[in-house]
Parts: sequence; structure tokens; C-alpha cells
Amino acid sequence: MEMSDVTRATAAATSVAASLGLPVSSTIVLHNSNKLALRLTPCDVFARVAPVGQEVAQFEVELAQRLTGTGCPVCPLEPRADPRVYTRDGFTVTLWTYYEPVTPHVSPADCAKALELLHAGMRKVDMPSPRFTDRITEAEEVVADPERSPELADADRAFLGGRLASLRRAIEERGAVEQLLHGEPHPGNVLSTVIGPLFIDLETCCRGPVEFDLAHVPEAVCEHYPGIDQGLLDECRQLVLAMVAAWRWELGDQFPKGRLFGEELLRVLREGPPWPTLDTVNKRLGGL
Repeated sequence: MEMSDVTRATAAATSVAASLGLPVSSTIVLHNSNKLALRLTPCDVFARVAPVGQEVAQFEVELAQRLTGTGCPVCPLEPRADPRVYTRDGFTVTLWTYYEPVTPHVSPADCAKALELLHAGMRKVDMPSPRFTDRITEAEEVVADPERSPELADADRAFLGGRLASLRRAIEERGAVEQLLHGEPHPGNVLSTVIGPLFIDLETCCRGPVEFDLAHVPEAVCEHYPGIDQGLLDECRQLVLAMVAAWRWELGDQFPKGRLFGEELLRVLREGPPWPTLDTVNKRLGGL
């Protein structure tokens, strides 16, 4: 978000908390992209704020309730507030339990175990959700429309659109078993807490093969996850690289140094296997 929007979004979250009797004297920005993640103190609440119409907050809240009910390792909603979406000044606000990080990073083995538990719990939840191919369609629409990706060169547009289409076909032709997934379980969406790793940001949940989730995590995590179809994982990794590349070229993308990242992803896709994980690409570019 732009700074003017951050100020308004922060005020919206503070207003919601105050209306619920949760005292707020200061706020800390934990993450800022298309959504804003805040720590509200001294009430110690984790608030997620997004412009109205640019979120699927209700889906996220309902899913979080169901998943916590099955014992899934997901961050629970704030127990001192009604489990719902709040609206203030053009923003939606959801309130979650805040956990102080106990380590800078979750170990690969612990992350793999937590993801395995999450997938097992998700198989018990029957809730309408988009399919992973909807994400491909969104990326294809960005690439196909020069007004949405004006700085993408024609040759790159043709290459990226073709790669997205071919990977969709290749993955679907495998006929792999599909289930509810997190959608983006990368390290930035895993909290290290006193009760173990917890996943956040459930608005990306979708149905697909577990390898689609695993394509978002570091290689070391995959080494601890049982029963992976390596060929399918390689195709899903390519797919994730191609989708993220498309979003980095979208007009108005707010990812830090997103254009540099988009250029690197195109280079990686053209270079060919072995396919790097997203965290490897991040490290190449200085931890973007």
C-alpha cells in the first residue's frame, strides 16, 4: 500500500480494535503489500487490513475456523473478538492471535511436518474453494492484456503465455489426486511460535495436488515431506515461477523491486532445469 493508504488502513484497524475494547496505543507494520499486516499493542493483536473489494477475507475467516477445529497448525482468530470481517473507511479488517516469534526461521523438518499435518487436516474440511487452475487463469489474463502488463515485451509476453498454457496442460494430464491446499505456504507465511509452526494468510487456499503447495517451499522442506511425485513437483515449480513472473509485470504491482524479480524469473524459465525454488531466486536478488 502507498503510505497514505497505510495511514488510513492503520487507523481502520485501530478503530475496530478500540470498538471491541482492545486497547491500542501503538502499531507496528509487519508486512506491507496489497494487504497490510499489523501488530497492535498493548492488546497484542495481529490485524490484517485490505481495501474493500481486493480481498477474500470472509473466505479466510470461515476457513480458519474450520481448520482450527480440526487441529490444523494455522494461526487462530483473536478470541476476544467475534470471528468475522470488520469494515472501516473502505477497508476490511480481520483480527488474529499474535504470536511472538521464537526463532527467526522454522527448520525444514518442522516446516515439512507442519505442512503434512495441515494437508491431512485440510482433507477433512469440505468447503467450496477455487481450483489451482484459477490462479493460472489470473496470470494468463495479466500476460495476455498489454494494458495490464504494458512493460512486458512482445517476445516475453508470447513466451510466458505459452509456458503457462503448456504447464497447465502437462499438470492436468497427470490426473493427480487433488485436495484443499494452502496455496502459498512459503516461509513468509509460516510463523515460528511456542506451540510450533503455524500457517497464516489462508486467502490463497485452493484445490490441487500437494505438489503445488510444495512448489512454494525451499528444497530442504521437500526433502522431509513423504511421497512426493518429483516429476509433478518439477512442473509445479515451473508453474509457480511463471505465475509469479506474470504478477511481477502487472501494472500497479507493489512487490518491492518487483520488476527486477520479474526479469530474473523470465531468465530462469528460459534457462531451463534444474528449476530453482522461489527462495533461491530471492537469495540471488539479495533477499527481495
